[in-house]
Formats: sequence, C-alpha cells, structure tokens
Amino acid sequence: MQTPTGLSGGEVNFQTGGGIPVQADSEPTGSNDFVPRQPNSLLEAGLHRNDLFPLVLKFLFLHGNQSGGRIANQIRVPYGLIIPVLESLKSDMLIGHKSSAGVADYEYELSPKGVEQARIHLSRSTYCGSAPVTLVEYRKSILRQSVKNLKPTFEAVAEALNDLEVTDLQISQLGQAINSGKSMFLFGAPGNGKTSIATRAIRALSEHIWIPRSLTVGGEVIRVFDPSVHVAAPLAATSGVLVEQGIDQRWVRIERPTIIVGGELEMKHLEATLSTVTGIIEAPIHVKSNCGCLVVDDFGRQQISTRELLNRWIVPMESGSDFVNLPSGRQISLPFEQLLIFSTNLEPTSLCDEAFLRRIPYKVEVFDPTETQFRNLFKREMSRMNFQVEYGVLDHLIEYHYKRPGRSFRFCHVLDILNQCRDFCEFHRKPNLFSKDICELAVLNYFSGMSSHLNG
Repeated sequence: MQTPTGLSGGEVNFQTGGGIPVQADSEPTGSNDFVPRQPNSLLEAGLHRNDLFPLVLKFLFLHGNQSGGRIANQIRVPYGLIIPVLESLKSDMLIGHKSSAGVADYEYELSPKGVEQARIHLSRSTYCGSAPVTLVEYRKSILRQSVKNLKPTFEAVAEALNDLEVTDLQISQLGQAINSGKSMFLFGAPGNGKTSIATRAIRALSEHIWIPRSLTVGGEVIRVFDPSVHVAAPLAATSGVLVEQGIDQRWVRIERPTIIVGGELEMKHLEATLSTVTGIIEAPIHVKSNCGCLVVDDFGRQQISTRELLNRWIVPMESGSDFVNLPSGRQISLPFEQLLIFSTNLEPTSLCDEAFLRRIPYKVEVFDPTETQFRNLFKREMSRMNFQVEYGVLDHLIEYHYKRPGRSFRFCHVLDILNQCRDFCEFHRKPNLFSKDICELAVLNYFSGMSSHLNG
C-alpha cells in the first residue's frame, strides 16, 4: 500500500478547505484526503508578525548572519511572507542588511538592540524552528485524519497480522474494534503476542498522516512532531499540482504513529511538559499518538495506579477531546483521537471496575497457541532462519518438554528456543542446526527455574 508522491496521471479528486488535490487512488477507500496547503498570507496561516519576531531573532543569534531565504526555510514559511516581518524588524532597528544575497534578498545581521531582544526571548525558550500552527487548524486536521473515519476490511486486518498466528475469530474481534475506532483490552498469558498484535493493528489503516511541527496557543509554542516516536515520510520531489500549489512546510508527513508506553508511564507524560533547560513545551504522549495507536503495555504495572490513569482518560475516551494544562496555568482542549489499546497479562476485572470496563467495549483474549499453531510457527521460523532440521526433533520437543510435564505452549517460546540454538551454533562456528542435542541444551538454558505450568 503505497501513497503516490506526485499527480502525474490518474484521476484527480479536488477537495476544499485545508487541503490540496490528491490522487483519488492515493490511499485505500475511506482514507483521509487531508494535505496542508501553503498559506498565501500570514492571516491565512493564522500567524501574526509577533509570532515570527522571536523565531527570527533567536535564529540569527544562534546561527549568525543569514539570508532572508534561509530564515524563511528555517521557520518554514514562504519567502514572500517573511519579507514584511524582516522589514518590520529592520524598521525597529533590531536587524540590518549586511550585504546583498542575490535577487531581491539580503543577508541580515542583528543590531545590538536585536541581540538584547534575542537573549530575552532565548531566556524564555530556545525554540527557533518551524512557525507554529493554530489550535483550530490542528483540530480540523485531526478530525479529518481520525482513525474513526477509516473502515478497514477483514482482509486488510488479516494482511496487517499476516506474520502472526491468529485465528479468524481474533481477526474479526480486532477488526471490529479498529473499525469502531474505540479502545480495547488485549489480555491473556504472557508471551502470546499481545504487544505484537497491538503494534500491527494500525497497519490495517492508511499509512500516512500530516501533523504540525508545533502549535501556538496564546503565544505559547507546543512541540508536536517528535522524531523519537514519529517516523517522517516526506513526499518525493515531483512536478505537477503538488509543487504548483505547494505544501505548508510547517506540517510534516509521517507514518501513522504507533506509540508504546510501559511501566515507565507517569502522570507527567499525560500533560504538556516544559523543559527547564530549553524552555520548550512538549505535547503529552496521547497528543503525539493522535490519528494513530497508543498502546499501554503491561497495563497495571505503571508507576501510577490504574485508577489514576483510567480516571485521567475516562472523559477523553468518550468525548474525543482532552483538557490539557499548560505550564503557564492555561487549560486548552486538544483532540483525543487514537486507537487506545490496553495490553495486560492480568484479568481486566482485577484492574478496574465495571463502570470503566463498560467504556472499553472490546476485550480480546489472546489464548495460548494450539499445537498446530505452535508447529506451524516453528516450521516457518526455522525456514526463515535457514535452520537445518534433524528428523523428529520438533516432535521430541513437544512430547518431552510440553505434553509430559504439562507445560503450556507460548508463541514466544518458538523464537526464544531457536535463538538459543542459533547462539550455540554461532559460538561453535557451525551452520544453524536444529538437532536433538542442541535443542535439549536450549531447553535446559531457557526453562531452568521456571514452573512448567506457569512459565511464559
């Protein structure tokens, strides 16, 4: 499933309001059609000159003299829109012309007064990147790209999970939850692929979305795009309508995000946080996962109690919006639009009460594999890892280390045991071999100290 990078050929579907033309076949049926359009004025961009003054001054202070074109590229606005901003700063004697920088452009330098102003702005925040997007435009973009707008088919969900051993029943359960865009519980014994299922769920939807690099709220800038959790997927350079009309460079095209949080999750991650070093405000984790998937892994083992976490999200899950407190004390409403998955080894009823469970309509139990599933996965992985297999070894493993001791099958056992065998072969400088002796050693290493009935 590939998103075209140009508009050469093919039917064109024109949309209005916050988007530019995209190919009709650029995404699966039901996909979003949002592409941010380059603004023709600061008013259309939702910006005031005062929003750009600090960015220009800080950039010149930190990086020295720069041309107008480089300044426009740094804050990601069209060059024509930056000219009146530069002229205004020059009129206020904060910057000056150093020299010519080509046709209708100059190299700018800070004046002593500009240096002083830049230092004042830097003391508040070191951010001097992309000009921010308004909260109104952000809300519109999220609603147009929400997972709730996409209705994947059974085949699409099956394809997303095709490297896992899942039943048609599980595909149907997961597909219904994804189709509804509502939250779900994945629960069951450890080692059976709950996290793997959760992280693949978003593959059933369209591949890409657009998010702003940053937001502005009453002069405060909130960074949304985070390279540590977002994977950029830029459009390739091409000719045609996209180039002629242009894309708003304040936005970045990314893979539809899947963010996993585990035992490290704290209450501070659910609020906008201010870095005391940089002065930059980071969006909360559930805002960064908007239009994607947020997986709360090992639910019940976080540093905050399940009650605190559930109470924090119980209203956003129903309303689709969340009230976030900014460091200044201002409270704003941000979209809460993601596929929220709670993955746990514990029974859901032991983690929360009936009132909250009712608000998570989909509860999918991930069972132990059957012997057939276990054998199929073993054979598939041995083939993928180029193992030579001695006759009867897999039968021996299942009979003597699962059936006789009453040990439960787990999906994770397959790779764990095969990795042990591979490590043995690498250490002894042998090709990958799944023999009885090597298998016995792998089992000894892996299962020692673990109960045959309760191990994962």
